[in-house]
Amino acid sequence: MTAIFPDLKGASVFITGGGSGIGAALTEGFLRQGAQVAFVQRSDASEFVAQMEIDTGARPHFMPCDITDVSRLRACIAEAAEVNGPVTVLVNNAANDRRHATEDVTEEFWDWSQAINLKAYFFACQAVIDGMRKAGGGAIVNFSSVSYMMGNAGYPAYTTANGGITAMTRSLAREFGPDGIRANALLPGWVLTDKQLEMWASPEDLAAHMEKQCLKAHLAPADIVGGTLFLASEASRMMTGQSLVIDGGVVFPG
Repeated sequence: MTAIFPDLKGASVFITGGGSGIGAALTEGFLRQGAQVAFVQRSDASEFVAQMEIDTGARPHFMPCDITDVSRLRACIAEAAEVNGPVTVLVNNAANDRRHATEDVTEEFWDWSQAINLKAYFFACQAVIDGMRKAGGGAIVNFSSVSYMMGNAGYPAYTTANGGITAMTRSLAREFGPDGIRANALLPGWVLTDKQLEMWASPEDLAAHMEKQCLKAHLAPADIVGGTLFLASEASRMMTGQSLVIDGGVVFPG
């Protein structure tokens, strides 16, 4: 069961990485609210788009895009505005948490990781500001992660970007609040997407992580949808510059 947010009906929503994992759940969630959804993803999402039309009765607008290509990302946001109207909800979701050791990081890998996990977020935000301002306001939801709050090892470039995302979100909230533009960060815990299950979710690691959670159930992509819809909607109209954690009770911010 998902709450209905009437103000999201007809809203122009842009999601990065919206065709797989958490992003796919977000796309479906916004479609079921009656929003007009456009999303980008590097891999082909044609089958997902067709399935969404069958499942929800609405067809999201998919544009192939490597978000590290800022020019292409900007072009996709402009296209989304032409198709659905100015973007008034931006969800920066796409990320890559490839594991790596500090000693093995090259300058090229560092730049690649920041380009995906932080740089693209900034320039997507930049690209929607003017349209949101003209529309009288909007909502930005930047996905970070509790991994940096936990001080996790094994992917320092990724956790550095996560910290940067929350810091950037606060600055954007302060700068564009007078324009009615809200910016909040959403920090999921370990969400067991197909990718996570295939690459990193060993029985031992899953058991160890469960010991850290207050709620004894692993997170699924659907568990992140409600919080995102809330941050995107007028239900959170006086909430900006904040970090919303959905992790089953691993970290306690505050």
